[in-house]
Amino acid sequence: MKVLLHICCGVCAGPVIEKLLCRGYTVTGYFYNPNIHPADEYEKRLASAQKAANEWNLELIEGKYDRERWFEAVQGTEYEPEGGKRCEICYRLRLQRTYEYARRYMYDVFTTTLTAGPMKKAETINRIGLEIGGDRFIADDYKRNGGSEKAYLLARELGLYRQDYCGCVYGHEEQLKRKTEKKKNEKKD
Repeated sequence: MKVLLHICCGVCAGPVIEKLLCRGYTVTGYFYNPNIHPADEYEKRLASAQKAANEWNLELIEGKYDRERWFEAVQGTEYEPEGGKRCEICYRLRLQRTYEYARRYMYDVFTTTLTAGPMKKAETINRIGLEIGGDRFIADDYKRNGGSEKAYLLARELGLYRQDYCGCVYGHEEQLKRKTEKKKNEKKD
């Protein structure tokens, strides 16, 4: 059975690829992430995803890097907290595109590495995937049962780039604020 795996980054890809291969799927990676900013961050994550795909001898297809479409989609939710409405819109956009690609090119099912992220709500991502693809979506929480820990170990072993924010410009701003606050607090101590 052929599965199209939406890959958000190389770190999350490894354990998900292994799990799908162990289940007997033929896996193709699909890197569609118009949310990632800035462009050099996008390139780092794409290179990391390609490195992970190469490790398991998978084809990695790069979807269009359509930042304008992403900004239009999340308009009005820019300053929602991480995990809020903006993230749901972002998940839906990426999963919808993955589903469309899977249907067009005759993949049996599709899934995403997004649920492997330690800060991502698998229930939300799986709900959206099932709304879009029904029984053609493989719902799973890939961080369960040590999945996140395995992702970090594989990333270190393979020398994969590890990002410190979700990918979008607003998540990056939040991360920078947290780092600034942490430094301020450290100076006070």
